[in-house]
Amino acid sequence: MTMDRTFTTRPELKGTFGMVSSTHWLASSSGMAVLERGGNAFDAVVAAGFVLQVVEPQQNGAGGDLPLIFARADDKRPTVLCGQGVAPAGATVEHFRSLGLDLVPGSGLLAAPVPGAVPAWLTLLRDHGTMELADVLAYAIGYARDGYPVSPALAQALMDIEPMFREHWTTSAEVYLAGGSNGSSGSSGSTPQTGSVFRNPALATTYQRLAEAGSGGAGGSGGASREARIDAALAAWSQGFVAEAVDAFARTAWRDSSGADHAGVITGSDMAAWQPSYEEPVGFEFAGHTVFKTGPWGQGPVLLQQLALLQDQELTPGTVDFAHRVVEGAKLAFADREAWYGDGFDVPLATLLSPGYNAGRRALIGPTASLDLRPGTPDGRSPRLPVRPEWAPVPADASTGEPVAAGGGAARGDTVHVDVVDRWGNIVAAMPSGGWLQSSPVIPELGFCLGTRMQMTWLQDGLASTLTPGRRPRTTLSPTLVTRGDEPVLALGSPGGDQQDQWQLLFLLNHLAGGMNLQAAIDAPTFHSSHFPESFYPRPAYPGRVVAEARLGDAVLEGLRARGHEVVVSGDWSLGRMCVVGRDPERGLLKAAANPRGMLGYAVGR
Repeated sequence: MTMDRTFTTRPELKGTFGMVSSTHWLASSSGMAVLERGGNAFDAVVAAGFVLQVVEPQQNGAGGDLPLIFARADDKRPTVLCGQGVAPAGATVEHFRSLGLDLVPGSGLLAAPVPGAVPAWLTLLRDHGTMELADVLAYAIGYARDGYPVSPALAQALMDIEPMFREHWTTSAEVYLAGGSNGSSGSSGSTPQTGSVFRNPALATTYQRLAEAGSGGAGGSGGASREARIDAALAAWSQGFVAEAVDAFARTAWRDSSGADHAGVITGSDMAAWQPSYEEPVGFEFAGHTVFKTGPWGQGPVLLQQLALLQDQELTPGTVDFAHRVVEGAKLAFADREAWYGDGFDVPLATLLSPGYNAGRRALIGPTASLDLRPGTPDGRSPRLPVRPEWAPVPADASTGEPVAAGGGAARGDTVHVDVVDRWGNIVAAMPSGGWLQSSPVIPELGFCLGTRMQMTWLQDGLASTLTPGRRPRTTLSPTLVTRGDEPVLALGSPGGDQQDQWQLLFLLNHLAGGMNLQAAIDAPTFHSSHFPESFYPRPAYPGRVVAEARLGDAVLEGLRARGHEVVVSGDWSLGRMCVVGRDPERGLLKAAANPRGMLGYAVGR
């Protein structure tokens, strides 16, 4: 009998009670505390999700969005809950063009869709959780009210955005500069330093008011059922004090990444008219498992297209041929994303995932790097790609709205992630994002800012992702659930915008095809392509570029250059923020792992 002595940065956790993995240790610990109190995976993931809004405000917030995939112990079918809000009624191409814009700004109020994260968390708790809202929110309320330690990533983000806060987003300065949040007045304080304790009292009050609405206080329905009480909190968000504050604040013009001041188009009526939705996921069989993603209103199926291109191929991680084939497949899959994915669009998804279509696409992968964007012609349909307008550099005093992680910007992230599995077999993968502190000014009464997800739409008619009122922007948010037979066995995800489904692909190849355990599959060297147009303003593309961790090795890096790739070498531990939990139904074990990169991610369980 031989033992696996592969070195990993931390152990693959194993136990029988419950597991939580997230991008911040305070969220993971909060989720585990809920499991210890008898809550199920849905109670725990909601508690962790709200904590992430507090402790990683540079990566997500209460004004953001949320897709998640889950399976219940008593109904093992994977299900999507969509908390991606739609474009408001006033968000027309004509309106944006009338303002002289060729692209939706990456920051400011104009790019704000209906905020969907909080309604989605409340909906999940109502329908699948067991605990009262006040008990689940207590962790986030505590951190917002009493404080939490500032991480290096948050400190760096605040340093980067400080000039914007001082000159233009004064309401954000009141919250995020030290004077505003720690007792003194005004926005004359310095940015919080790493390790300092930061508080957001206004956000704590918002959560507290939601908790009171959901428990019978402040006009809530204390005598009704638990579900009706949570409905009261939902109403307080979408029709009550939150919607009223959003409506009033959005009428004022604020600086955005166009270099001009614009008011928003979102209204309280838009918030009242929208609610989260349950949907069927899209699945693809690979290596004896079925991988499930959201529909093509998001980029989720692009992971499945990459798997389809690699189906039945010889895959040896750590070789030049493996990296070349993965990168060239990503270029083809993401080209199809650009041409065919969008909400309310006739997406030929069955064909895009079919063996015949992918055999033809696979034949396009040659021995050298392609520098072209090559969408396919599924069912004989001609693709139509967006045309990026000539665009001046982002003004020095503007924010692009996209957060950049510390470490030279090589490992950009715009998102957080949390996975939970419990002893009963409930399992969930959630990818909250948007509403970052870089996205738009803080709404003073609420303590959070609105998201800018509409920057992922185009102001060109007839595209799959044309800005359209009532439709979801094509988000990059992409959680994953994996089954073996009828049993859910993995919930996973990584923040990273356009890189999410490239980094998750490598994890799945390492684990499902390469046999690595969960932690080893996360720790393995990572790379991605930047060949196709970014989803974030100002929508650049870098044809032929591969970004790779130096640990990939000189032989592979030089081999890729010899095949025509432009290779940009990143730090040894710089790409990805993978989280994962798993189940081994045959042995009755639960598993978890988390990413060492960034030194924030944490898995906990027993």
